[in-house]
Amino acid sequence: MNSPARITVVGASAAGLSVVEGLRRAGYAGRVTLIGDEKHLPYDRPPLSKQLLSGEWDVARLQLRDGEAIEALDLDLRLGVAAVALDARNREVALADGSRVGYDALVVATGAAARRLPGTEGVAGVHALRTLEDALVFRQALRTRPRLAIVGSGFVGAEAAAVARELGSEVTMVTDVAVPLADALGPELGRMLSEVHLEHGVSIVAGIPVEEILAENGRAAGVRLADGRVVEADEVLVGIGARPGTTWLEGSGIPVGNGVECDSTLYAGSGVWAAGDVACWLHPRTGEPTRIEHRTNAAEQGLTVARNILAAPGEAVPFDPVPYVWSDQYDLKIQIYGRTRGADKVRIVEGSVEGRKLVALYGREGRVCGVVGVNLPRATRTYRALVAEAAEWDQAVDTTLIGRTA
Repeated sequence: MNSPARITVVGASAAGLSVVEGLRRAGYAGRVTLIGDEKHLPYDRPPLSKQLLSGEWDVARLQLRDGEAIEALDLDLRLGVAAVALDARNREVALADGSRVGYDALVVATGAAARRLPGTEGVAGVHALRTLEDALVFRQALRTRPRLAIVGSGFVGAEAAAVARELGSEVTMVTDVAVPLADALGPELGRMLSEVHLEHGVSIVAGIPVEEILAENGRAAGVRLADGRVVEADEVLVGIGARPGTTWLEGSGIPVGNGVECDSTLYAGSGVWAAGDVACWLHPRTGEPTRIEHRTNAAEQGLTVARNILAAPGEAVPFDPVPYVWSDQYDLKIQIYGRTRGADKVRIVEGSVEGRKLVALYGREGRVCGVVGVNLPRATRTYRALVAEAAEWDQAVDTTLIGRTA
């Protein structure tokens, strides 16, 4: 076993936790430091816009591990303090409290931060939904059943819209795309989900960018659209994506672009690895730089990084996953395996849009690249293998359709 004396992990969410657990399971007995800018023990983020926001779950249920399990990992645990700089030459991480932490191997697992609209800093009633504090503040706001404007129509915005409607808020979703979620699911499924939101009382303003957030006396009052229209609101949720958490790496010499730039084994050079939303690695099959903001991806990357740090020279393994993500909206359970963005073909192979129970295959350049299921979880899983092997499109579709009619 390759055994660096000190391993430091910056980022105490799913990816960082996965790294330190992977190290200990593999028998690593050296010093492990886990640094997190939030004061909480590692917690699960997907429920923030679902079960926690609705009140179905309490905060304690979000914890990925309890205090006893964390203690058993024998960590130098630094919570509530952010990493502010990296000295890669001397292998030291500078923290916001003035302390410095040395390492022989470093894992960057600093995730991603919600993108903000310019000019909204300090404006009351303007929300993001990325951290536990974000979710708790927004949940409290929804208890007053406000008029809510949601800027953006990605999964977080769509999930929040569903919860807000179920809690009795008046909701308007504003997006600059013609069909919400079409970039991820294609226009047919995007239209289906739009219809579901409309049926539940969500107003959708599509194809028009937001020009600015309106404020009165320091508090959100609505949004102004590029065509001059105004959507009045008491609360505004901004869900326009996230940016990788790499600001603290500026000037370090570690390659940063759309995240920490890594090779196929998640290694960035100079003793630095990356895992989770912040990692942009060369996909071993496509050769393309790839960054994925999925909970399961973070955990899988963390385990791969732990394994590769301890691997003998030349024995680090490429990270070659089948990404998985899910979304709960009203009574719909949406599951996605693989990559659907950029697909040039979509084919429903089970169920139907009309019935709102279906499985759809997604293809790119003649190969299966993804599968989406709506309310058919068991059937959806059976198509995962086609994604994993990047099956030839025509043969996969023909075989599937023959199976349906047999």
